[in-house]
Amino acid sequence: MGSDLDIAAVRAAIDHQLRRHLAPSGPGGSAERTDLLTRHLGVGRDSWSGVVWSSLDETTADQVIEATVAWLRGVEGHGEWKLYHHDSPVDLADRLTAAGLVGGPAEAVMVAEAAAVPHFAPPEGVELVPVTSDADVDRVVRVHDIAFGADHSRLGAQMRAQLAVGELDAVLAVAGDEPVSAARTSYHPGTEFAGLWGGGTLEAWRGRGIYRSLVSYRARRAEQRGVRYLQVDALPTSRPILERVGFTCVALTTAYTLP
Repeated sequence: MGSDLDIAAVRAAIDHQLRRHLAPSGPGGSAERTDLLTRHLGVGRDSWSGVVWSSLDETTADQVIEATVAWLRGVEGHGEWKLYHHDSPVDLADRLTAAGLVGGPAEAVMVAEAAAVPHFAPPEGVELVPVTSDADVDRVVRVHDIAFGADHSRLGAQMRAQLAVGELDAVLAVAGDEPVSAARTSYHPGTEFAGLWGGGTLEAWRGRGIYRSLVSYRARRAEQRGVRYLQVDALPTSRPILERVGFTCVALTTAYTLP
């Protein structure tokens, strides 16, 4: 499926709206901005803190990285430097590694206009159900634990905080009484973007079109809220599906964390 996205313009909008000037999420979170960095500081053990934007060169990079690594050692919860591969200087990834940070898997930043995402119904026997209660959040966490093979209790706390202030939509794919997949949308007031997250599906239910139906469902919800662009940080397993429903890769990103 083709795309008419202006990749350079969308990438610039992401850098400006979702990185340089993005408001922090989570209760009590704050943003610190200098000419060289934007970083977010969360509060509490379930929070997220990290560098979300940088503008460095060969003369400033190492000093800023050294100070940031020291800062990351002191944050509560999860901390990271979220590198985009077009960030400067060109060897920024190598400098982060030399400073002791460890890079995770590269993810493709995929973008589509919400209005351009086609409608895809869920497969027969599967119903898409909005998440509206604490019990629903618990079911989302359980699906993520099984589908991704890790503890997602921190996600549950984050979801409750975002739902309370209207910055999150979440949806369960349910077969009978069994949740088989779950996904969510983070909204960023004051920007043109909403972020799609999750979509993990239980192994026995993969390959049936659940993921794309969840993307379609969230596109309609976001469109109703006036969102122009949907953005996904996609692993290689999700990227081909997103490309088939109209998403385009506009950048690559890697999270660097303390070992």
